[in-house]
Amino acid sequence: MSTIACIGSGNMGLALMKGASRTAGSTNIFFTDADAEKARAAAGSLGAGVNNSNLEAINNGDFVFLAVKPQVLPQVLAEIAPIAGKRFSGGGSHGDLPILVSMAAGWSIGKIQAAVGAKLPVVRIMPNTPALIGKGMIALAASPEVPAERTAELENILGGAGIVDRLDERYMDAATGLSGSGPAFVYLFIEALADGGVRAGLPRDKALRYAVQTVLGSAAMVEETGKHPGELKDMVTSPNGTTIAGLTALEGGAFRGTVIKAVEAAWRRSMELG
Repeated sequence: MSTIACIGSGNMGLALMKGASRTAGSTNIFFTDADAEKARAAAGSLGAGVNNSNLEAINNGDFVFLAVKPQVLPQVLAEIAPIAGKRFSGGGSHGDLPILVSMAAGWSIGKIQAAVGAKLPVVRIMPNTPALIGKGMIALAASPEVPAERTAELENILGGAGIVDRLDERYMDAATGLSGSGPAFVYLFIEALADGGVRAGLPRDKALRYAVQTVLGSAAMVEETGKHPGELKDMVTSPNGTTIAGLTALEGGAFRGTVIKAVEAAWRRSMELG
Protein backbone atom coordinates (compact mmCIF):
# COMPACT_ATOMS: atom_id res chain seq x y z
CA MET A 1 0.00 0.00 0.00
CA SER A 2 1.30 3.46 -0.90
CA THR A 3 2.41 5.92 1.75
CA ILE A 4 0.48 9.19 1.80
CA ALA A 5 2.18 12.30 3.17
CA CYS A 6 0.04 15.40 3.74
CA ILE A 7 1.91 18.69 4.06
CA GLY A 8 -0.60 20.87 5.88
CA SER A 9 -3.30 19.83 8.31
CA GLY A 10 -5.97 22.47 7.79
CA ASN A 11 -9.62 21.81 7.04
CA MET A 12 -9.16 20.62 3.47
CA GLY A 13 -6.08 18.51 4.11
CA LEU A 14 -7.80 16.85 7.06
CA ALA A 15 -10.99 16.34 5.03
CA LEU A 16 -9.14 14.55 2.23
CA MET A 17 -7.07 12.45 4.61
CA LYS A 18 -10.21 11.44 6.47
CA GLY A 19 -11.63 10.23 3.16
CA ALA A 20 -8.32 8.57 2.24
CA SER A 21 -8.33 6.68 5.52
CA ARG A 22 -11.53 4.94 4.39
CA THR A 23 -9.82 3.50 1.32
CA ALA A 24 -6.09 3.46 2.06
CA GLY A 25 -6.06 2.92 5.83
CA SER A 26 -5.07 5.53 8.40
CA THR A 27 -1.73 3.86 9.23
CA ASN A 28 -0.48 4.73 5.72
CA ILE A 29 -1.15 8.46 6.22
CA PHE A 30 1.34 10.94 7.70
CA PHE A 31 0.84 14.64 8.47
CA THR A 32 3.33 17.48 8.71
CA ASP A 33 2.63 21.12 9.46
CA ALA A 34 4.47 24.31 10.38
CA ASP A 35 2.48 24.00 13.61
CA ALA A 36 3.68 20.62 14.90
CA GLU A 37 0.90 20.42 17.49
CA LYS A 38 -1.70 20.89 14.76
CA ALA A 39 -0.17 18.01 12.78
CA ARG A 40 -0.22 15.78 15.86
CA ALA A 41 -3.86 16.66 16.52
CA ALA A 42 -4.86 15.89 12.92
CA ALA A 43 -2.97 12.60 12.99
CA GLY A 44 -4.45 11.66 16.34
CA SER A 45 -7.99 12.27 15.10
CA LEU A 46 -7.50 9.64 12.37
CA GLY A 47 -5.02 7.29 13.96
CA ALA A 48 -2.45 8.43 11.39
CA GLY A 49 1.26 9.17 11.77
CA VAL A 50 3.37 12.34 11.80
CA ASN A 51 6.37 13.31 9.68
CA ASN A 52 8.88 15.47 11.52
CA SER A 53 9.43 17.77 8.54
CA ASN A 54 8.39 18.49 4.97
CA LEU A 55 11.69 16.97 3.85
CA GLU A 56 10.76 13.72 5.56
CA ALA A 57 7.39 13.87 3.81
CA ILE A 58 8.87 14.26 0.32
CA ASN A 59 11.58 11.69 1.04
CA ASN A 60 9.19 8.96 2.19
CA GLY A 61 5.81 9.72 0.60
CA ASP A 62 4.50 7.96 -2.48
CA PHE A 63 1.70 10.52 -2.77
CA VAL A 64 2.64 13.90 -1.27
CA PHE A 65 -0.37 16.17 -0.79
CA LEU A 66 0.40 19.89 -0.84
CA ALA A 67 -2.48 21.00 1.40
CA VAL A 68 -1.32 24.57 1.95
CA LYS A 69 -2.64 27.95 0.85
CA PRO A 70 -1.48 29.25 -2.56
CA GLN A 71 0.46 32.03 -0.83
CA VAL A 72 2.42 29.46 1.22
CA LEU A 73 3.09 27.01 -1.62
CA PRO A 74 6.23 28.75 -2.99
CA GLN A 75 7.94 28.40 0.40
CA VAL A 76 7.01 24.71 0.67
CA LEU A 77 8.12 23.91 -2.88
CA ALA A 78 11.45 25.69 -2.33
CA GLU A 79 11.97 23.63 0.82
CA ILE A 80 11.25 20.24 -0.73
CA ALA A 81 12.90 20.93 -4.11
CA PRO A 82 16.36 19.53 -3.21
CA ILE A 83 14.99 16.17 -2.02
CA ALA A 84 12.44 16.02 -4.84
CA GLY A 85 15.18 16.71 -7.38
CA LYS A 86 17.42 14.08 -5.81
CA ARG A 87 14.69 11.43 -6.03
CA PHE A 88 13.96 12.52 -9.61
CA SER A 89 17.61 12.31 -10.70
CA GLY A 90 18.08 8.94 -9.02
CA GLY A 91 17.30 7.14 -12.24
CA GLY A 92 14.06 5.48 -11.15
CA SER A 93 11.01 5.29 -13.38
CA HIS A 94 8.12 7.71 -12.96
CA GLY A 95 6.26 4.89 -11.28
CA ASP A 96 8.80 5.00 -8.45
CA LEU A 97 8.73 8.77 -7.99
CA PRO A 98 6.66 10.69 -5.46
CA ILE A 99 3.44 12.08 -6.91
CA LEU A 100 2.89 15.68 -5.87
CA VAL A 101 -0.82 16.31 -5.36
CA SER A 102 -1.61 20.02 -5.20
CA MET A 103 -4.91 21.64 -4.26
CA ALA A 104 -3.60 25.21 -4.38
CA ALA A 105 -5.97 27.42 -6.36
CA GLY A 106 -4.43 28.94 -9.46
CA TRP A 107 -1.17 26.98 -9.39
CA SER A 108 -0.73 25.13 -12.68
CA ILE A 109 1.09 21.84 -13.02
CA GLY A 110 3.79 23.53 -15.10
CA LYS A 111 4.34 26.22 -12.49
CA ILE A 112 4.72 23.60 -9.73
CA GLN A 113 7.23 21.63 -11.80
CA ALA A 114 9.18 24.80 -12.55
CA ALA A 115 9.28 25.71 -8.85
CA VAL A 116 10.61 22.25 -7.94
CA GLY A 117 13.06 22.31 -10.83
CA ALA A 118 12.15 18.87 -12.14
CA LYS A 119 9.51 17.26 -14.33
CA LEU A 120 8.12 15.37 -11.37
CA PRO A 121 4.72 13.72 -11.77
CA VAL A 122 2.14 16.22 -10.52
CA VAL A 123 -1.59 15.91 -10.01
CA ARG A 124 -3.67 19.02 -9.56
CA ILE A 125 -6.96 18.63 -7.71
CA MET A 126 -9.74 20.93 -6.59
CA PRO A 127 -11.80 19.43 -3.77
CA ASN A 128 -14.46 21.10 -1.67
CA THR A 129 -15.31 20.99 2.02
CA PRO A 130 -18.12 18.36 1.83
CA ALA A 131 -15.20 15.94 1.40
CA LEU A 132 -15.07 16.02 5.20
CA ILE A 133 -18.22 13.86 5.28
CA GLY A 134 -17.43 11.85 2.14
CA LYS A 135 -19.70 13.99 -0.06
CA GLY A 136 -17.10 16.10 -1.82
CA MET A 137 -16.65 17.01 -5.48
CA ILE A 138 -13.02 16.57 -6.52
CA ALA A 139 -11.78 17.68 -9.94
CA LEU A 140 -8.50 16.01 -10.98
CA ALA A 141 -5.93 16.74 -13.67
CA ALA A 142 -2.69 14.74 -13.97
CA SER A 143 0.54 15.63 -15.75
CA PRO A 144 1.78 13.31 -18.52
CA GLU A 145 4.50 12.06 -16.15
CA VAL A 146 1.95 10.35 -13.88
CA PRO A 147 1.55 6.68 -14.88
CA ALA A 148 -2.03 5.63 -15.55
CA GLU A 149 -1.99 3.09 -12.73
CA ARG A 150 -0.86 5.74 -10.23
CA THR A 151 -3.67 8.06 -11.33
CA ALA A 152 -6.15 5.23 -10.88
CA GLU A 153 -4.73 4.51 -7.42
CA LEU A 154 -5.06 8.16 -6.45
CA GLU A 155 -8.66 8.22 -7.68
CA ASN A 156 -9.37 5.26 -5.44
CA ILE A 157 -7.70 6.98 -2.48
CA LEU A 158 -9.70 10.16 -3.02
CA GLY A 159 -12.92 8.23 -3.63
CA GLY A 160 -13.41 7.96 0.12
CA ALA A 161 -13.89 11.73 0.20
CA GLY A 162 -16.48 11.99 -2.57
CA ILE A 163 -16.87 11.97 -6.35
CA VAL A 164 -13.63 12.23 -8.33
CA ASP A 165 -13.87 13.59 -11.86
CA ARG A 166 -11.00 13.85 -14.33
CA LEU A 167 -10.82 17.28 -15.93
CA ASP A 168 -8.60 18.94 -18.49
CA GLU A 169 -6.35 21.27 -16.52
CA ARG A 170 -7.45 24.32 -18.50
CA TYR A 171 -10.85 24.06 -16.76
CA MET A 172 -9.46 23.80 -13.23
CA ASP A 173 -9.90 27.48 -12.35
CA ALA A 174 -13.52 27.29 -13.50
CA ALA A 175 -14.03 24.22 -11.29
CA THR A 176 -12.52 26.21 -8.42
CA GLY A 177 -15.06 28.98 -8.91
CA LEU A 178 -17.99 26.55 -9.13
CA SER A 179 -17.44 23.54 -6.89
CA GLY A 180 -14.49 24.77 -4.83
CA SER A 181 -16.17 27.97 -3.68
CA GLY A 182 -19.72 26.81 -4.36
CA PRO A 183 -20.45 25.30 -0.92
CA ALA A 184 -20.19 28.77 0.63
CA PHE A 185 -22.75 30.06 -1.86
CA VAL A 186 -25.07 27.14 -1.06
CA TYR A 187 -24.68 27.71 2.71
CA LEU A 188 -25.62 31.35 2.20
CA PHE A 189 -28.70 30.30 0.23
CA ILE A 190 -29.74 27.81 2.93
CA GLU A 191 -29.33 30.50 5.58
CA ALA A 192 -31.40 32.93 3.49
CA LEU A 193 -34.13 30.32 2.92
CA ALA A 194 -34.30 29.71 6.67
CA ASP A 195 -34.43 33.43 7.37
CA GLY A 196 -37.31 33.68 4.93
CA GLY A 197 -39.12 30.95 6.83
CA VAL A 198 -38.58 32.82 10.09
CA ARG A 199 -39.82 36.03 8.44
CA ALA A 200 -42.99 34.12 7.50
CA GLY A 201 -43.47 32.92 11.08
CA LEU A 202 -41.73 29.54 11.36
CA PRO A 203 -39.66 28.79 14.49
CA ARG A 204 -35.93 29.06 13.74
CA ASP A 205 -35.17 25.34 14.20
CA LYS A 206 -38.07 24.32 11.95
CA ALA A 207 -37.10 26.87 9.30
CA LEU A 208 -33.53 25.62 9.14
CA ARG A 209 -34.59 21.97 9.02
CA TYR A 210 -37.02 22.64 6.18
CA ALA A 211 -34.45 24.71 4.27
CA VAL A 212 -31.76 22.02 4.54
CA GLN A 213 -34.06 19.20 3.44
CA THR A 214 -35.45 21.31 0.59
CA VAL A 215 -31.95 21.84 -0.81
CA LEU A 216 -30.97 18.18 -0.28
CA GLY A 217 -34.14 16.89 -1.90
CA SER A 218 -33.98 19.29 -4.82
CA ALA A 219 -30.36 18.36 -5.59
CA ALA A 220 -31.28 14.68 -5.42
CA MET A 221 -34.16 15.26 -7.85
CA VAL A 222 -31.77 16.76 -10.42
CA GLU A 223 -29.29 13.92 -9.99
CA GLU A 224 -31.72 11.01 -9.90
CA THR A 225 -34.25 12.10 -12.52
CA GLY A 226 -31.72 13.44 -15.02
CA LYS A 227 -34.15 16.26 -15.79
CA HIS A 228 -32.93 19.80 -16.45
CA PRO A 229 -33.33 22.08 -13.40
CA GLY A 230 -35.53 24.38 -15.47
CA GLU A 231 -37.94 21.52 -16.22
CA LEU A 232 -38.11 20.58 -12.54
CA LYS A 233 -38.70 24.23 -11.66
CA ASP A 234 -41.63 24.38 -14.07
CA MET A 235 -43.13 21.27 -12.43
CA VAL A 236 -43.44 23.23 -9.17
CA THR A 237 -44.70 26.44 -10.75
CA SER A 238 -48.49 26.72 -11.07
CA PRO A 239 -50.19 29.65 -12.85
CA ASN A 240 -50.62 32.60 -10.48
CA GLY A 241 -49.47 30.43 -7.56
CA THR A 242 -47.09 30.84 -4.64
CA THR A 243 -43.97 29.61 -6.46
CA ILE A 244 -44.23 32.00 -9.40
CA ALA A 245 -44.70 34.83 -6.93
CA GLY A 246 -41.45 33.84 -5.22
CA LEU A 247 -39.61 33.34 -8.52
CA THR A 248 -40.70 36.79 -9.64
CA ALA A 249 -39.16 38.23 -6.48
CA LEU A 250 -35.89 36.35 -7.14
CA GLU A 251 -35.75 37.56 -10.73
CA GLY A 252 -36.43 41.09 -9.52
CA GLY A 253 -33.31 40.80 -7.39
CA ALA A 254 -31.23 39.46 -10.30
CA PHE A 255 -30.79 36.15 -8.49
CA ARG A 256 -29.44 34.11 -11.38
CA GLY A 257 -27.20 36.88 -12.62
CA THR A 258 -25.80 37.42 -9.14
CA VAL A 259 -24.98 33.71 -8.71
CA ILE A 260 -23.27 33.66 -12.11
CA LYS A 261 -21.21 36.69 -11.09
CA ALA A 262 -20.24 35.00 -7.82
CA VAL A 263 -18.84 31.97 -9.67
CA GLU A 264 -17.12 34.26 -12.17
CA ALA A 265 -15.53 36.31 -9.37
CA ALA A 266 -14.20 33.16 -7.69
CA TRP A 267 -12.90 31.87 -11.05
CA ARG A 268 -11.05 35.13 -11.73
CA ARG A 269 -9.57 35.15 -8.23
CA SER A 270 -8.31 31.59 -8.73
CA MET A 271 -6.42 32.73 -11.83
CA GLU A 272 -5.02 35.73 -9.95
CA LEU A 273 -3.68 33.45 -7.19
CA GLY A 274 -1.65 31.62 -9.82
